[in-house]
Amino acid sequence: MPKIILVLIVLSVFIPGCQKPQTPTANPSGEAAMLQPQSLSTTITKHIESSYLLYLPPDYEAFDTPWPLVLFLHGIGERGSDLNMVKAHGPAQLIEQGQNFPAVIVCPQCPDDEFWSPDVLNALLDSIIAKYNIDENRVYLTGLSMGGYGTWQLGGTYPERFAALAPICGGGMKILTRQMTDLPIWAFHGGADDVVLPEESKLMVDSINQRGGHAKLTIYPGVGHDSWTQTYQNPKFWEWLFQQKKP
Repeated sequence: MPKIILVLIVLSVFIPGCQKPQTPTANPSGEAAMLQPQSLSTTITKHIESSYLLYLPPDYEAFDTPWPLVLFLHGIGERGSDLNMVKAHGPAQLIEQGQNFPAVIVCPQCPDDEFWSPDVLNALLDSIIAKYNIDENRVYLTGLSMGGYGTWQLGGTYPERFAALAPICGGGMKILTRQMTDLPIWAFHGGADDVVLPEESKLMVDSINQRGGHAKLTIYPGVGHDSWTQTYQNPKFWEWLFQQKKP
């Protein structure tokens, strides 16, 4: 008998139609019910890990003045747990070949099966700036392919952190361009890129400029997905980048 009573109770609660809808009733005082505004204030702790390559200029220790910082985001082919893979392209490759830069350069590695996380990269920037003598008015962000997407996303999420962005063969969410109208941006793309279509870069640059920004886009005619090699090997690109400074 108790089991039968229990089953009947469960059915009456969970089977649709077993109960009649409840009609809202007025407060005993006769006043209408009111929605009360409330707020939540809490702290959430998040554990973050990131592996990266770090470059310090040869004369880093010789000067007390703060140094520019370049954050470089690699493409999808360099994801994993072997930092040597990050040396395949971009500034890390040039440094490996013996080129020196007048800046601190940080080249993180994105784990397998993940994409660039703005929160992780923002925490990485905090860590680097706390450890090294960095000019926070001259922090630059650049990346290629998946790193180009990461550049647009990170730059749009934390635009106040950067003096300039240089996304290469990437794209992003148009809504982020609302935050980037005051940022110096130079994007690059291969005109024959069939992996990430050049329209992806054009969409972002046009959106920024329509909002009053001054982003520029270089399209390499006939060039496929690898639009980063000639960009990073171009001295004029680095000259432009290091000239940028936050007001």
